[in-house]
Amino acid sequence: MTELTTAKQPPWHREVNSYQWLVLLIASAGWIFDVYEGQIFNLTRAQLLPELLQVDPADPKVKQYGDIFLGIFLAGGTFGGLLFGSLADRFGRRPVLIWTILFYSVFSGLTYLAQTVEQVGLLRFLVAMGVGGEWAVAAALVAEVFPPRARPHASGIFHASSVLGVLLASLAGLLVGAHWRYAYLLGVLPALLVVWVRWKVREPEAWEKTALKKEQPARRGSFFELLGDPRWRGKALLGLLLASVGLGTYWGVFVAGQDLALEALLRDGVPREKAVEEAKFAFGFVQSVGGGLGLFTFGPLCAWLGRKKAFLLAQFLALLIVPATCFIPGTYSQLLLFLPVFGFLTTGLHAGYAIYFPELFPAPLRATGSAFCFNGGRLLAASILFFSGWLKAQPGIDLRLAVALLALLFLAGMAVTLWLPETKGQRLE
Repeated sequence: MTELTTAKQPPWHREVNSYQWLVLLIASAGWIFDVYEGQIFNLTRAQLLPELLQVDPADPKVKQYGDIFLGIFLAGGTFGGLLFGSLADRFGRRPVLIWTILFYSVFSGLTYLAQTVEQVGLLRFLVAMGVGGEWAVAAALVAEVFPPRARPHASGIFHASSVLGVLLASLAGLLVGAHWRYAYLLGVLPALLVVWVRWKVREPEAWEKTALKKEQPARRGSFFELLGDPRWRGKALLGLLLASVGLGTYWGVFVAGQDLALEALLRDGVPREKAVEEAKFAFGFVQSVGGGLGLFTFGPLCAWLGRKKAFLLAQFLALLIVPATCFIPGTYSQLLLFLPVFGFLTTGLHAGYAIYFPELFPAPLRATGSAFCFNGGRLLAASILFFSGWLKAQPGIDLRLAVALLALLFLAGMAVTLWLPETKGQRLE
């Protein structure tokens, strides 16, 4: 890779043309619906599972199957990300982007017809395959289409658009109420994106150049090439570890914000039923708004400091804010002041994955490598999720101490970051 000139230049968005903005819009729309498909189960399982299991909503089977389906979704996202990422490097970004959108749209819609939990489990796996694949393909596409200076900003915006998917799922959950099947039927709508993709999206020049080389077909999308070549193997494995820290702390630390709020309300003497609803507000609005702002901020931070320094700073500040949020607030009102900052600092770094991972690999392996890092990180994060559940259930360890201990994972993330290369100001290979 060669360094770019550092002469004074106009604002990054002045370098972006209308087609590049269109690609960002399409990629973000696909990712928004990705997140919708992932979140809609969390918002409807309280109605879906009791109905299909034919049990009371308080039955332990409801929580058991909820955790099982979360594991199924993580596994499906990993498998789909690796599969479709590899296919995108072999056959192109546009056709595989279409396949992934159709995958999660069609199988989400079919959930409307599900009559058993086994059918829902299979469909959730297939939906997750499309979800995991779309992120990898879209992240590579945005990175290859945008000019170097605009790339971190555009890729950061792409990933940060996920907050709109959470909002869309929340609105759908409110609209359908107990009629959970309609929320999945709405999941068919992203299939309309396919028409737009076929009409407007072109293959990036970077991928087309590799497609013209006779010696490239065996390399494109090859996991043997990715993990067998020392130039890429270290980056792939370190990237996977970096993603697993962020995703593991998301489930173990960020999501615990709702439980921290609930405990604070109960300590203040609020009745449990009311406390549960207020804790949902604290997490779903106060903390999540902070998380969304953190995601949108991380792209400019990467452009300013560089990728490594941005990750190091974000993880260091997350390491500080978590115990502060756990132990400093004495009341629920005080905790509300901490939660937006807590969300901002523990979640913002996730936008860096869409910026950094595509820059680590050459065009024949870009989607494959990005998928390996991000979606492989999902699977590794599942072990952190299980450890988190075990730790929080231990007698003598209250929730605040457990969450503060889990924040030590950010130290591991900082150590991993130190071993990764800096890609700021470098052209894509």
